[in-house]
Amino acid sequence: MNSSASVVMTQMIMVFVVALLSVFTASVCGFKPLDCSDIYNSGQTVSGIYSIYPAGDVPVWVYCQMISDMNDKDKGGWTVIQRRMDGSINFYQPWKEYKTGFGTTEGEYWLGLENMYQLTHNRKYMLRVDLEDFDGRKGFARYSSFSVGPETDGYTLQVAGFKDGGAGDSLTDHNDQKFSTFDKDQDAYGNNCAKEYLGAFWYKFCHTANPNGMYLWGEDNTHYGIGVVWSTWKNSFTVSMKSFSMKIKRVS
Repeated sequence: MNSSASVVMTQMIMVFVVALLSVFTASVCGFKPLDCSDIYNSGQTVSGIYSIYPAGDVPVWVYCQMISDMNDKDKGGWTVIQRRMDGSINFYQPWKEYKTGFGTTEGEYWLGLENMYQLTHNRKYMLRVDLEDFDGRKGFARYSSFSVGPETDGYTLQVAGFKDGGAGDSLTDHNDQKFSTFDKDQDAYGNNCAKEYLGAFWYKFCHTANPNGMYLWGEDNTHYGIGVVWSTWKNSFTVSMKSFSMKIKRVS
């Protein structure tokens, strides 16, 4: 086994051990964290996979960003709700999958709209969006307020309080929009935005951000708006991100 493979194997073992410890702590000590902030405040400072309990007794596996390497004053305790990194997961999924969640917690995944609602419906959260393009340039956008409404209201997005970290603001235009998939059209557009832009999101007419779009390689002017797009990045709808993540943290 070469050195790089050995490092990957070591990292996988560490993630597995952290996950086991998370389950053991919850079952033995009765500690049922609501989110990654609770886990961080309990003294767990290793980033990795943990179980949280946003809706009671049923555990939900999630990736927790515990160590802040994001060039920001905020420390750890971020709950990752969406992540793209290599195109290994198909994000062109139906409503049912976006409601409950899909993907692999150690890689690409979507936490699920119902889990997001359970987390944010009566507690205040901030949101951070981190992205990197295929040239290695990184940026972020932070929002001081983020919440998702109940399914009866279409899992409506509420987001406000933008702070620029070099990525620009591509999300505010989606504020107060219902979530749409190819089989559940709730956007304000005459056609189905999810079908037209091969994704699923809080579309309007249709988008300024498409983080659940097709995983494309960088910039391609022949594919308009269907990639992992954050339009204020280079002021373009044809640049698809190499990595993209959305993470939330409870505001005390």
